[in-house]
Amino acid sequence: MRVTQGLNQTQFLAAINLLESGINQTQNQMSSSLSFTTASQNPTGAGSVNNYKQALAQSQQYGTNATSAQTNLSTEDNALSQVQTQLQALRTLALQANSGILSNSNLNAIATQAVQIQNSLLALANTTNGNGEYIFGGFAAQTQPFTLSATGATYNGDQGQRQVQIAAGQTVADGDNGDTVFNQIKTGNGTFAVGAAAANTGSGIVGATTVSNPAAYDGGTYAISFTAPGTYQVTEGATVVTTGTYTDGGTIAFSGVQVTLSGQPAAGDSFTLAPSVNQSVFTTVQNLVASLQTGVTSGVSGTALNNSINSAINNLDQALGKTSDVRATIGGRMNSITTQQSVATSQQTQLQQSISNLQGLDFATAITTLDQQNTTLSAALQAFSLTQGLSLFKFL
Repeated sequence: MRVTQGLNQTQFLAAINLLESGINQTQNQMSSSLSFTTASQNPTGAGSVNNYKQALAQSQQYGTNATSAQTNLSTEDNALSQVQTQLQALRTLALQANSGILSNSNLNAIATQAVQIQNSLLALANTTNGNGEYIFGGFAAQTQPFTLSATGATYNGDQGQRQVQIAAGQTVADGDNGDTVFNQIKTGNGTFAVGAAAANTGSGIVGATTVSNPAAYDGGTYAISFTAPGTYQVTEGATVVTTGTYTDGGTIAFSGVQVTLSGQPAAGDSFTLAPSVNQSVFTTVQNLVASLQTGVTSGVSGTALNNSINSAINNLDQALGKTSDVRATIGGRMNSITTQQSVATSQQTQLQQSISNLQGLDFATAITTLDQQNTTLSAALQAFSLTQGLSLFKFL
């Protein structure tokens, strides 16, 4: 095969182009800090990097979800903390009103404060998050959950509870609906409630009520009737459960429950014991306000007011307990999120390190390679320049 000068030039130019391409690739690696930027440069490595990046993106999305849930739960916890403060203030007012030494004008003044607290509770129940969503609306996050009514407040949301995925196979509720938090509150002591008949004429006031033997309590409805001062009978429907004598401050026990009364019930007075039912905290407040505004009517003792306020205090205690329970679950959820965030941070660091190990550039090696490539290119250009001047005619 005849090697012509044109063929030599063509081969040399191809070699020069190859060297320059290598230099460009090394320079691109150094500018991007990556050992490869396309799959063709490292097919196996590119496939692994793509898998790692997908896992990293998924983990980061879970992190975003967790942060959002954490923010919502923090907003809810803060709102419920203020709810507890308002309920405790209302309970203090109720105790003050129950002292038996206040005039009707004083009771009306307390009722005015109670209305203000009711408005504050309504505002807290309609709390929104940073996105303008009502945190107690359930799935109906764009609808104001509560509006005041004659009997307390109407709930306009739903019973939904949004679940947010914070890890593969792990979700967390980022809030609680208002029906659960503010409406599903048991009356009385949480198991049963005792109320005085409106027609009572004596001074009997309901005190502490407890379940002394849960196994013996059947959840029935009982009537405690006074057949004469100091004498009572307990009936369940038409059945007489027990009879006995009563002294001021004494406890009446039957069917696994105990009811303490004070004062002197008159003949014909009665009290009803029935299973606790759900009642809105707004209804509790409204009932208290109504009792305070009614006060003590002329010629009638304050017994009815005392019983009404005692009932409200019991229901406020149940509301405080329910709020504490909800806050406890919020704390548990926030702890789960914090734990998962720590796991996710560690996972993301490992994934980023794996990507860096596969695709990251060793700058020391790259600099050495670039120097060698430049040296090779320079030498090749010098050699080509010298060979172009060679000819047999120079030696003739």
